[in-house]
Amino acid sequence: MYLADRSAPAGAKTAPGGGSGRAPAVASTVLALGTVSMITDISSEMVTAVLPLYLIAGLGLSPLGFGALDGVYNGVSALVQLTGGHLADRVRNHKLVAGIGYGLSALCKPLLLLAHSLGPISVVLALERTGKGLRTAPRDALISLSTPDALQGRAFGVHRAMDTTGALLGPLAAFLILGVAVDGYDAVFGVSACLAVLGVVVLVLFVPSGAHAPLPRPRPAAAPAAPPAPARPDPVRLRDAAALLRLPRLRALALCAVLLGLTTVSDAFVYLLLQRRTGIDDRWFPLLPLGTAAVFLLLAVPAGALADRIGRRTVFLTGHALLLAAYGLLLWAPDWPALPYLVLALHGLFYAATDGVLPAAVAATVPGRLRATGLALVGTGQALARFGCSLAFGAAWTLWGTGPALAAAASGLLCCAAVAGYVLRPGPPTPPAPPLPVPPDPARSP
Repeated sequence: MYLADRSAPAGAKTAPGGGSGRAPAVASTVLALGTVSMITDISSEMVTAVLPLYLIAGLGLSPLGFGALDGVYNGVSALVQLTGGHLADRVRNHKLVAGIGYGLSALCKPLLLLAHSLGPISVVLALERTGKGLRTAPRDALISLSTPDALQGRAFGVHRAMDTTGALLGPLAAFLILGVAVDGYDAVFGVSACLAVLGVVVLVLFVPSGAHAPLPRPRPAAAPAAPPAPARPDPVRLRDAAALLRLPRLRALALCAVLLGLTTVSDAFVYLLLQRRTGIDDRWFPLLPLGTAAVFLLLAVPAGALADRIGRRTVFLTGHALLLAAYGLLLWAPDWPALPYLVLALHGLFYAATDGVLPAAVAATVPGRLRATGLALVGTGQALARFGCSLAFGAAWTLWGTGPALAAAASGLLCCAAVAGYVLRPGPPTPPAPPLPVPPDPARSP
C-alpha cells in the first residue's frame, strides 16, 4: 500500500553490524549527516526566527510582500531540488553535490550583513535557498541508501530529530543575541555565518562519500583469484527521471504532497498569526519556533518508528489532521492562557508525523540509482505547492484579514486531506503467481 510499508518479515536484510534478534542502530552516515544538519540548522534558524519581524516591523514590509518573499524563499529551493537530485545521481557522488549546497548557503550568510533593503535581501535569500535545494535530495539519498527498507522511518526520524535540535537552539541563540547585542540583527547574521562554515567543515571531515561504510573483510586462507571487474552502470539521463513518474506509488505520493502543500500555511505565517491572536510581545517572538522544534525533537524518532510499524499512510495523514486542529484553535478557541502552547504542540506533532515519513515512503518506491532524483521530484512538488500557498495566503491576509484567510486554508486542507486519504488507500493484495505446469513424466507415458 502507498505510504504503508511495514517492518520486514523474518529473514529480511538488516543494517551492517545489526543482530538478528534486535533492530540495529542507525548507520554512522545518518549520525554524521544529522550533526551537519544540526549545526547548519542552528545557523539557518537564527536568521529565520528574526526574519519575519525584521522585514515587517523593521523594513515595513506588508503581509502580501512578505508572502511573496517567503514564497520565493521556498520556491527557489524547490526548483533547484530537481537539479541537485539529478546531478547527484548522474555523477554518483551525493556527498559532493550536498557539499556544494551547504557551501553556497554558508557563503550567503555573511552577505546578510551587507544587505539592508528588500532587493538585496531577496537576492541573498534566493541564493541561500539555492544551496538548500542542491543539498536536500543528495543528503536524503545518503540517508536512505545507508538504511534497510524496513527502518527508513526510524533513520529519517533520527536525522530529523538532530536537525530539529538545531531548529530548537537557533531561535534561542537569536533571542539571547538580540538581548545583549547593540546591533542585534547584524550580530545574529554574523554568528549565523560562522556556524554555517562549521557545518561545511564537519561534512567534509566526517560524512563518508559512499552510501555504506566499508565492511571489514575476513582474511582469506589462500590468495583468491582476482575478481572480474564490475560492469560500469549505465549513466543516469533526464528521461530516466521523467520515467519515475510512471511508477504508480511515486505518482500517488507526489500528487498528495502537492495537494497538501497547497494548503499548508508557512511556519512564519503561523507564528505571526499566533502573535496577533494572543498578543505576545515582539521580544518573545523569536522564541515561538522553539515550541514547534521541542515537540518535533521529542517525537520525530518515535513517529518514524511508529510509521515503520503500523504504516506510513496512517501516520502521515494523522499529522495533517493535527495541523488542521491547530488551525481550528487559531480560528475559534477562546483566549486560554494555554492557547500558544497547544498550537505550537500541534504544529510540532504535524512535523514529527510528516517530515521524515514522506521521504521514507518515497525511498521505498524508488530504485537506488535514482534515489536522489525520486526524492527531489516529490520534494520539489511539495515545495512549489507551498510557494503557491505563501503567495495566496499573503494576498488573502491583505485583502480579507487573518480570520477569513486562515479559514480558507483550513477548508482547503480538510478537502485535500480527504483526497489524499483516498489516493493513498491500501490497494488490493497482489495475487500469487500461478504455479508452473509440471511436465509429464516420460517413464509413465503410454
